[in-house]
Amino acid sequence: SRLKLSSLPIRRFSTYFTKDHEWVAYNKTDRIGTVGITDHAQSQLGDVVHLDLPTIGSHFKQGDIIGVVESVKTVADVYSPISGKVVEVNSGLAKTPELVNQQAESDGWIAKIRLDQPGELDKLLDRVQYDKLLEEEQH
Repeated sequence: SRLKLSSLPIRRFSTYFTKDHEWVAYNKTDRIGTVGITDHAQSQLGDVVHLDLPTIGSHFKQGDIIGVVESVKTVADVYSPISGKVVEVNSGLAKTPELVNQQAESDGWIAKIRLDQPGELDKLLDRVQYDKLLEEEQH
């Protein structure tokens, strides 16, 4: 039997990446971007032990530091891939920071930001471009 395209769920999210190894999953319906660090970033950091999360209601410009990830090896800044206002933070990371290691690009998200300028997403990388960047970094 053939799969009918009309039976597939409508994809509301698009995921973008930065050269600094952050990701944003953008929901076009509500203009919310869910932000985190990539799986590559968490693997470079090692075991995450603490995160400094942004404050709900705070406003950031693309490229601003929105948080800090502390691991057993180092401390790293997290940069906002987009401009906007923080509407939610993943408060569960306070008790289970290891979620960033286990599920960096899903349940280990850091913040949800309402985008000021969705056009900024065009400056970011898609999955294919990001994977190519990782390949180039390893050579």
